[in-house]
Amino acid sequence: MLATVLRFLPLLTTILLWQAIYAGSGQSELSGFTFRNMIAYLLLVHISRMFSSMPGLSTGIARDIRQGEIKKYLLQPIDMIGYLLAYRIAHKLAYITTSSLPYAGLYIVCRGYFDGWPDPLILAAYAASLILSFLCGFFFEVCMGMLGFWMLEVTSLLYVVNTINYFVSGQMFPLDLLPSGLAVVLKALPFQYLAYFPAVIFLGKVQGQELWWGLLQQAAWALGFFLLARWLYTLGLRRYSAFGG
Repeated sequence: MLATVLRFLPLLTTILLWQAIYAGSGQSELSGFTFRNMIAYLLLVHISRMFSSMPGLSTGIARDIRQGEIKKYLLQPIDMIGYLLAYRIAHKLAYITTSSLPYAGLYIVCRGYFDGWPDPLILAAYAASLILSFLCGFFFEVCMGMLGFWMLEVTSLLYVVNTINYFVSGQMFPLDLLPSGLAVVLKALPFQYLAYFPAVIFLGKVQGQELWWGLLQQAAWALGFFLLARWLYTLGLRRYSAFGG
């Protein structure tokens, strides 16, 4: 809970930064986002990342492979991916329950940046996108961890991937602010579904056929990462060896 509260402190500098950006631009909107929309978007990204971020998952998998700890899943036997999925669901439920009070306080203080609650259908689509963002984030991190079957050390690679992910998923700012060609490319990648897509659903920036098509694509990416994780795990076990007790 304390960590959650401390995580909100940089929001003050973020608000001041975007005030200066809008004042310097001399415009009331940037790529369809007013100043209030921008702050609301950055607040909603916190919720998106609460569901899609998987701290320590990929590094933990790679470490278990390197140290031979995955043999416990093979001997019992317990499906490793299924176990880790159940563990992360329990972790997220505990974290969301614990941090709900600080988040509620934050959104009460910042309610002036929002235009109110969207209609029930949009709320349902938003909830579905958060669940799918959890699945996309989980299975993507599992895929990255499975590289431990082929690489002795994956920490540096994961650092680079996570740094790039911070930008291309829309955590820093909405992808709409980028040049149109680059924005189209990034929106075709799965990373937008980890932060950007759920936030713009809540803000009503995506509606109608575009909304349902986006949810379908998000589900397809989640399924694709699931299949890729299973394939990498099966392939990795063929070359895995563990000795001793």
